[in-house]
Amino acid sequence: MNRHITLFHCPHTRSSGILTLLEELGADYDLHLMNMHKGEQRQPAYLAINPMGKVPAIRHGETIVTEQVAVYLYLADLYADAGLTPSLESPQRGTFLRWMVFSGTCFEPAVVDHALQRAPVEPSRSPYGDFATVLDTFANHLQGRTWVLGDDFSAADVLWGTALNWTMAYGLIPERRVFRAYVDRFLARPAVQKARAKDAELAAAQEAG
Repeated sequence: MNRHITLFHCPHTRSSGILTLLEELGADYDLHLMNMHKGEQRQPAYLAINPMGKVPAIRHGETIVTEQVAVYLYLADLYADAGLTPSLESPQRGTFLRWMVFSGTCFEPAVVDHALQRAPVEPSRSPYGDFATVLDTFANHLQGRTWVLGDDFSAADVLWGTALNWTMAYGLIPERRVFRAYVDRFLARPAVQKARAKDAELAAAQEAG
């Protein structure tokens, strides 16, 4: 089966996490590079790929996949032989899916609301409860674990390692010890370093141009 992937990519955005995942998977891919500062992701050519004008998006054959978590899940399953996703028969599959979805349904909206200083609503009316509970829930899960699934690194760690690194770097969440240790382990991985170097090079070329 042809597993070649085209990643529609803007450096230093959410698609950087997908670039990292592709490196971790050892995937066959190329980049369709766009300059976010020039608004290229909102031009008609890309809006035909994703009308939301957001990255990441991928093309696999005739299939287009958008939305961050959907892209992670698609790629991890496409390259299942890389071992970054539990099989359907694995008892870890539910845990994997839980934390993949938690990132988009709870963590991201909680961080955005907190950063914009939006007045909190009653927990019963909030899709995530409250900011502190979201952070506590994931921090408690990481306690005593090397990775989201315990000893086994997975696509969930690419998602969460990228998200926690970015949000702590910009002061959007407090730098808890358990988060810092987790992110440091993530950043030490060779594939992560390779992807980050590639992304920095692409960003520098765009700025110079």
